[in-house]
Amino acid sequence: MKISRHWKLLVATSFAAFSLTGLAGVPAYAAPNTDVLLNSALRNFTNGDDAAGRADLRTLIGADPGHAEALALQAIWSDYAGDLPALADALARLNVVDPAMAQGTHNVLGAVRAAVGTLPNPLPALVGPQTGIVVLGYGLLPDGALRPELENRLTAAWLQSIAAPLSPIVVTGGNPQNGITEAEAMRHWLVAHAVPQSRISVESRAGSTVQNAVFSTRMLRDVGATSAVVVTSPNHIRRAVADFIVAGTHVVGAMTSLEQLVSQLPPPGKQAQRGIYLDATRTFQLSTAH
Repeated sequence: MKISRHWKLLVATSFAAFSLTGLAGVPAYAAPNTDVLLNSALRNFTNGDDAAGRADLRTLIGADPGHAEALALQAIWSDYAGDLPALADALARLNVVDPAMAQGTHNVLGAVRAAVGTLPNPLPALVGPQTGIVVLGYGLLPDGALRPELENRLTAAWLQSIAAPLSPIVVTGGNPQNGITEAEAMRHWLVAHAVPQSRISVESRAGSTVQNAVFSTRMLRDVGATSAVVVTSPNHIRRAVADFIVAGTHVVGAMTSLEQLVSQLPPPGKQAQRGIYLDATRTFQLSTAH
């Protein structure tokens, strides 16, 4: 029996309507919105509710088992939580779905461990011209003057520049006050202390440690440096080291001023480590809302 075109159209239309409304008018199952779940997870991690963030990721991965970004985040935050089975599962899945993302996630975890193990060190490193010196900015006073914290960082960088006279220097920091950026203010200070201006590259866009790392890494490559000594405050050094490693800079030294040094010598506690994990995921660009 030949079915007429009219009946074919009627059956197709009825099937489509059934698919949308379900049996007896009940709405059919709708897959979770992965963007909504991902953004919810990111907000929860930012707000400190890691259990809720990981639950969002589990729901997301259940709906989309090949979602590489969710798998990477699940691996990182499972590592922080000490959930080794969940960490191993997420990494194994990610390695199949996106090997490059899996490698990047391993790099994040390695960077966090390297940062946690970093000791604030007031002594300059003896390095050559392939190793840059990166000085991280700190908020200026309203009139554009340096705060004591930033002068401490610059003093440490100045000592490092003497110990490594051939190393290029990158000063990084935006956040202008009175028409001058942190980086420009740092350059002026170093030049006033007899550092040749030709050694100094100015990165004046960064507004965070993540941006310090990303933008300075590019600048280091531009001046031919393959590694860096990172200079910042003792209470900031571990987070900075993690961000620079994730951004692609081989960190060979981390120099800090004597200020606050003793209080920062013990390994960071769990809450301080959490900040390192959070910043590292941002540097890996896994924390951008969709």
